[in-house]
Amino acid sequence: MRVIHYFSILFLSTMLAGKAWCCACGCDVLEMGNVSMFPSGAGGLLYVDYAYQNQNTDYSGDSRAPAENNNDKKIQTQFITLGLQYMFSASWGIRAEIPHAFRNFSTTGGAGGSDPVSVNWNDIGDLRIEGIYSGFAPDMSTGITFGFKLPSGDYSHNDAYGDVDRDTQIGTGSTDLLFGAYHVQRLTSDNLWSCFMQAHLDLPVLEQEGYWPGTEIDTATGIQYNGLAIGKLKIKPLAQIIGSYRTSDSGPNAANPVASGFERVLLSPGLEFDLHPVMLHAAAEFTAYDYVRGSQLVAPVFFKLGLSVAF
Repeated sequence: MRVIHYFSILFLSTMLAGKAWCCACGCDVLEMGNVSMFPSGAGGLLYVDYAYQNQNTDYSGDSRAPAENNNDKKIQTQFITLGLQYMFSASWGIRAEIPHAFRNFSTTGGAGGSDPVSVNWNDIGDLRIEGIYSGFAPDMSTGITFGFKLPSGDYSHNDAYGDVDRDTQIGTGSTDLLFGAYHVQRLTSDNLWSCFMQAHLDLPVLEQEGYWPGTEIDTATGIQYNGLAIGKLKIKPLAQIIGSYRTSDSGPNAANPVASGFERVLLSPGLEFDLHPVMLHAAAEFTAYDYVRGSQLVAPVFFKLGLSVAF
């Protein structure tokens, strides 16, 4: 019955799915965890993640759109995120993450208004600080997260002609409330198969200089196999369905409110290599469904690589 209950929740979670990563609304990177990232006892986890996306395909609605309908041509970004998670006890903990982004933005503008423009820059992104409570069950299988995203990232970088809009900046300039929940479930008594679900809400509550980024909901459900090993090295295949939904940007300095906001579903295969206390995780996230408002740039795939050390 517990397995049936889990899959009923999984289905409802998947129904919430949707999101795309686009010019006006995908310049952040989606960070959803895997089984090993969820708290399992007191102690800490130090990790660094690398992610890459190349937004170079024009979409309108749920289909390809002509490139001439969009002045922006490419947003190529590499993210390096440093994170620390520490559980003070079996119930309470804290997590902090700070990204650094390297961005190449190609658009039309410049002195003539229609010249090809390429802007390259890098900077610190927005700091996330969250509390963790995992005391709903003795095995720490269910928990919630809560905290803030602070406006530490740069949101004012530009070239001489002002070609970089607020929706393409590395930082949003907003202060956001963060809420999340997760559940981990053994599917077999020998623990060879396990699964999880999680959801996360990012709600902007304070803006700067007239730009309100959209509210975002991310969900993920996944299954992991734990029965492969080479000596002490454990190899864990992982498959996820990731869904996201984001409302449109607003405010007098929103670059294009009618061309922002999106829905998406991603399919993500991955592998985790666990040689305790070190873990290496690699994954790709492929678009299964995109829906964008207006004409926007999307990326067909994310690539992610993560290294963590438990202590």
